[in-house]
Amino acid sequence: MTLALWLQHAAARLVKQSDQPLHEAQLMLCRELACQKSYLYTYPERLLDAQAFTSLEEMLQRREQGEPLAYIFGEWHFYGLPLAVAPCTLIPRPDTEILVEQALRHPLPAGSQVLDLGTGTGAIALALAANRPDWQLTAVDYHPEAVALAQRNAAALALNNVNVLQSSWFSGLPSQQFALIVSNPPYIEPADPHLQALTYEPLSALVANEQGLADLQHIVQAAPAYLLAGGWLWLEHGYNQADAVKAMMLAAGFSQVSSVKDYGNQWRITGGQLI
Repeated sequence: MTLALWLQHAAARLVKQSDQPLHEAQLMLCRELACQKSYLYTYPERLLDAQAFTSLEEMLQRREQGEPLAYIFGEWHFYGLPLAVAPCTLIPRPDTEILVEQALRHPLPAGSQVLDLGTGTGAIALALAANRPDWQLTAVDYHPEAVALAQRNAAALALNNVNVLQSSWFSGLPSQQFALIVSNPPYIEPADPHLQALTYEPLSALVANEQGLADLQHIVQAAPAYLLAGGWLWLEHGYNQADAVKAMMLAAGFSQVSSVKDYGNQWRITGGQLI
């Protein structure tokens, strides 16, 4: 089968699972052939050998069953960084890059201590560490498997300004204050129908009680004890939670509280400064 015919065949099979079936087929083929997308259209008549066809068929079958491409590949890109991923953590999403962009806008001095709560793959902390090598990042996660994965990603990227620890939010941290705290905590309420499409990802990283606000509330209330005067807190949240998070932050003593929209024009992050 030629590359062109395989793309047509694969895209037709992926229609039920993906809103971008051709794009996903291209990603599979590029990964198998270790090539760029342009190669697929430069050499559409190239024939797939038996080994490549068998490997691609396995990918297709897994995707048809609903498994995300990131878990099939074992790797996903975030803010330009290749990250190992596994079912013990969420797959990093483009909208979370808004949180990284906002954090990088703060002109923190060299040596500033920055904390990432619930780091998962390490995506946020590693993106900050890569772009600000003069910052010192601490990344924590409750799950040992996630901690090990984030440590492996930090090592693979040769980022030496990141320390990954096991901690339930702030509980396992040494006595320390930070110039900036960021987090993408669970914020989906248990009854949200969108969860039906996320069966492969860990619910503990997605779902929070109290209409999805429980973990956000905990972080906002606890953060002042771990922030320097003038320090910042930025949180990712659901599209309909900006007003609630703003109110939490104002009640906890934060000023300059504001929200920022994601690439889909939905309110996605809210932050403020501790005075």
